[in-house]
Amino acid sequence: QVHLVESGGGLVQAGGSLRLSCAAARSIFSINRMGWYRQAPGKQRELVARITSGGSTYYADSVTGRFTISRDNAKNTVYLQMNSLKPEDTAVYYCNADSASGSYWGQGTQVTVSS
Repeated sequence: QVHLVESGGGLVQAGGSLRLSCAAARSIFSINRMGWYRQAPGKQRELVARITSGGSTYYADSVTGRFTISRDNAKNTVYLQMNSLKPEDTAVYYCNADSASGSYWGQGTQVTVSS
């Protein structure tokens, strides 16, 4: 089992930046994929960015060029650097760990971007 805790959300003006962190209670070295998802009110949860154990990354079209996902295996932490934020980025952001034992979610952190 993987216990995940997100942090770093908050209120920011359009054009600003935030860095989200996802701390795991155990080593993430062997976890196949770590990802960030988001869910806006009235919308389905969507994949924002993902990083594999080998370091390969994937980004949704809507965030490509603005967001960067990274992982620090020594700190058991995955980050999402979000730049040039837009009001449409407003959502609850969730961390996900996709491991051999299953898929695990954090509790989410709210990101609000004002115009």
